Amino acid sequence: MMTSKTAIRCDICVIGGGSGGLSVAAGASQMGASVTLIEKGEMGGDCLNYGCVPSKALIAAGKHAYAMSSGAEFGISPQTPEVNFERVNDHVHEVIAEIAPIDSQERFEGLGVTVIREHAQFAGPQTVETDSHVIHARRIVVATGSHPFAPPIEGLTETPYFTNETLFSNRTLPDHLIIIGGGPIGMEMAQAHRRLGASVTVIEATRILSKDDPQLSAIAIQAMEEEGVTLLEQTSVEKIEKSPDGGVVVSVSGSSGNEKISGSHLLVAAGRRPSTAGLNLDAAGIEATPRGITVDAQLRTSNKKVFAIGDVAGGHQFTHVAGYHAGIVIRNALFRRGSKVDLSAVPWVTYLDPELANVGLTEAQAREQYGNKVKTLTWPLKENDRAQAERKTQGLAKAVLLNNGRILGAGIVAPHAGELIQPWILAIQQKMKIGAMATYIAPYPTLGEISKRTAGSYYTPLLFSARTRFLVKALSRFG
Repeated sequence: MMTSKTAIRCDICVIGGGSGGLSVAAGASQMGASVTLIEKGEMGGDCLNYGCVPSKALIAAGKHAYAMSSGAEFGISPQTPEVNFERVNDHVHEVIAEIAPIDSQERFEGLGVTVIREHAQFAGPQTVETDSHVIHARRIVVATGSHPFAPPIEGLTETPYFTNETLFSNRTLPDHLIIIGGGPIGMEMAQAHRRLGASVTVIEATRILSKDDPQLSAIAIQAMEEEGVTLLEQTSVEKIEKSPDGGVVVSVSGSSGNEKISGSHLLVAAGRRPSTAGLNLDAAGIEATPRGITVDAQLRTSNKKVFAIGDVAGGHQFTHVAGYHAGIVIRNALFRRGSKVDLSAVPWVTYLDPELANVGLTEAQAREQYGNKVKTLTWPLKENDRAQAERKTQGLAKAVLLNNGRILGAGIVAPHAGELIQPWILAIQQKMKIGAMATYIAPYPTLGEISKRTAGSYYTPLLFSARTRFLVKALSRFG
């Protein structure tokens, strides 16, 4: 005998309990809207459980291990760290557990949100079904995120491998970790595992860190090579086999010819795909492509009662973008503001050592749009006194601007670059010119001075020109 499903009517139904969906649910509920949140997996989504949080916790452990072996310049005898990888894994999950209550079902129910822990699919333009409920909502928000992409490589499906969704359950330090993919996830995990004692090889079909300015990424790449990470660019993976000892053999083809690389473990970090399967989008008249759900500038789908945010909407796959999307949707769904997405000042950070941070246009993107109207400014970290004191001088700041001083983009490779990039985010968002960055007072000695010095170099040709010297001499005649 079939039991009838419980009907719910609400202002907003959110599908997906990751960063973006939780932000919509919390904000809308606290503003007085009735909210239903549906999440079939872990509350907190990818960022908390498989992405940002565990990866940064692992990176932090790697930094501590590396610090023990790199103190000679300070007069401190280097020590080879004894790494208990099971305890490292405990640390990663302890960090997740500390943050988890913020994203928990109990917290959101305490905010007045109805939370359903089941699979959701559309049953009509404004109707969502789960196993036990039928939800009729005035507005619906799809925030289902993305999932790891497994490339069509011969032998991959027959060979055990990690993705970011399974890597942080591993409690055994790899002897040799082979990573397919030289993007942010692959590179971050490469350095972290190398510092914890594993041999690491990264295989990338194109250019490593291809979305970053090559002038900046080259510095981070050099640092990783100096630490012993093997990096193979312009190299394709032809075949993957399980080795007799339980490891993996990867056959590759590159500029140096064909070779086989043997490893103990394999991590596939070859990109992500939006999670739309099983949503029955057609029932709601929602258009989508392999890149994600199609949205307009207000994040509305082809069904104007339904919004899509975060990774599932295509574009930038960052937690902070999902959070930004959430704010746009709350304004549009609750207040009918007609707010539009502006991605001109979206930052992204790769958490290597040194970190690599960017915002706005890279030099290549700017020149493609503006041609010879583009000017670049750079300042090396080695000319920063704080960097010298801390023996961290591998780095560079770079600003991309129009000849009239309007800032188009900026990039920094340096320790804490994710923090250092933030004034540039504000400058681009507020459409400031370079003078605003050149004239603020920076505390001394700080790494942040690198931004002021970079901006100040815009005026160097004028300030120390023959014309300026002539003017100074001319004015001196008047006493």
